[in-house]
Amino acid sequence: MLRRLEIVLWIVAAGAILIYSGTVAEESLSQAYFNWKFTEALEAPARAVPSNQVASYSGEALGRLEIPSIELSAMFVEGVDGRTLRRAVGHIPGTALPGDAGNVGLSGHRDTFFRRLGKIHAGDVIWLNTLQGTYKYVAESSGVISPDESVVLRDIGRPTLTLITCYPFYYVGTAPKRFVVHASLVTPSR
Repeated sequence: MLRRLEIVLWIVAAGAILIYSGTVAEESLSQAYFNWKFTEALEAPARAVPSNQVASYSGEALGRLEIPSIELSAMFVEGVDGRTLRRAVGHIPGTALPGDAGNVGLSGHRDTFFRRLGKIHAGDVIWLNTLQGTYKYVAESSGVISPDESVVLRDIGRPTLTLITCYPFYYVGTAPKRFVVHASLVTPSR
């Protein structure tokens, strides 16, 4: 009986390792692909693409999010469904795109791309690199909210950025709260 239990536990452990490995591989390969396509587009001869059309390119990277203080560099794409957030940081539909007036909303999983988001401080620099330019934001505040508080994504009349992830960071299961970082645009390009 104990021998059978041991075999079952080994099979469960092997399955868990395979699932974890597959998830990490999907994330890494997707990021490499998005980065390659984005770099290729940046190096291509200049083409005029209005920023409001960029989001229509489903499955293509909108840009790169960089937060040097927490060593974060990740590609972001349109959408916040499960598949998208396994592969990249997601641009929240209905929010502004970088370079447009309004609030740019980006979301990421707390156990992948936004794992260190809780270590960000007011004054930290956040870069959004897009085909239209590079945008420098400075973190102003962070906090914990309820999942239904969509007011954090409202347009406050100036260019802003909101980063959202689940909270607490090391919670097993569906997290009951959200961690939010608010930042303001400093310069439209570097």
